[in-house]
Order: sequence, then C-alpha cells, then structure tokens
Amino acid sequence: MKKVFLILVLISSFSYSQEIALMKYNGGGDWYANPTSLPNLIKFTNQNINTKIKTKPATVEPGSPDLFSYPFVHMTGHGNVVFNDAELLNLRNYMLSGGFLHIDDNFGMDEFIRKEIKKIFPNNNLIEIPANHAIFQGPFVFSGGLPKIHEHDGKRPQAFGIFENNRLVLLYTFECDLGDGWEDADVHNDPKEVREKALKMGANILNYIFSN
Repeated sequence: MKKVFLILVLISSFSYSQEIALMKYNGGGDWYANPTSLPNLIKFTNQNINTKIKTKPATVEPGSPDLFSYPFVHMTGHGNVVFNDAELLNLRNYMLSGGFLHIDDNFGMDEFIRKEIKKIFPNNNLIEIPANHAIFQGPFVFSGGLPKIHEHDGKRPQAFGIFENNRLVLLYTFECDLGDGWEDADVHNDPKEVREKALKMGANILNYIFSN
C-alpha cells in the first residue's frame, strides 16, 4: 500500500511541477555541454506554447531522490557515461513512475550511452520512433521526423525511444545535435531558421511531456 501511495504522489507531483533539469552524470563525459540550451528552450516554450517552466533549469544526479521532482530531465555530452547500480535502479524507477528522460547525443556519446540504456531497461530495445508519432505532430509539425541540426558524417538524424505500456519514457536523439540548436546564436553561428527548427522540435518534446 505504501509503495502504491508513493507512486501516486510522484505522478501527482509530475502533473503540477513546472521545473525541468539537466542530468549531471559520471564517467568523464561533458554533461555540462551546451550551457545555454535549456534556458533558451524554456524561454521559447514559455513564449510560444504557453508553458510556465521556471527559467533556470535545475541540475540533478541520476542517483538522487530529487530526480523524481522533475517531469523532464535532459542529458547531453560528447563522451563517456557510467551509471552505478543504484543510479540504474533510480533512473528506471523514475521513468516507470511517470518521469521522462531525453538523451541528446552531442556527437561522441553514442557508443557509451547505448550500453547504459540497456542496463536501465535490459528487457527493452531502443525503437526508432516513426515520423507519425505525436511528438512530431504538434504544436509544430515535422512530417519527416527528427530534424537535422548539425552535420557530422552524413548520417540521417534518428529518434529512438524506450516504451513502457505504450508510453514513451525515454527519448534518444542521435545524429541531430538538437541541443546545439538551442544554444545562443553566437555559439555555433547557426542560421536563424536552423535554430528555430531545433527550438520548435524541443517545444514539441516538452509539449508531449506536459500533455500526456
């Protein structure tokens, strides 16, 4: 009974929380990459899709009980990622209790993060999310699925997900550099239309979280 009550309380807190977080992980990867990306995404969504997210994102570690305070946690970087057993369990419980993890490969994380995702969900495979999924349909339409923001090696951008009971609980964006497109304009000197495309896709992700 206590366990059921705890889960209900967590789900209730997700319904009312308007704060999102950046994950600080171990392993040596630069979890702190793209420092202006989340603040810019928050500003964009608050102005364009009527969210009321706190302007400064929190920072949370994967093993912290504070993880459950945030309906959306963003993770990025270029290098190694390592979760210990307690962190793996905490992350799994977080997502199964209503939380959502977005992992954005900033080019170089892929070989490491896929192994860690498999440890979190050993019985689930990453599934490519089709372009007709709700996350690409509104409030901004991306008829071709995940947009390409930065080019590295000619591969197409892909969005992968982990689903539990038909609910998307983990989104992994690959060969896209979505977070780079959220950064201040002078960081990568991206054209305005490229930054807007990235921010609109980010807004779709947050809209999906707050409306499901």
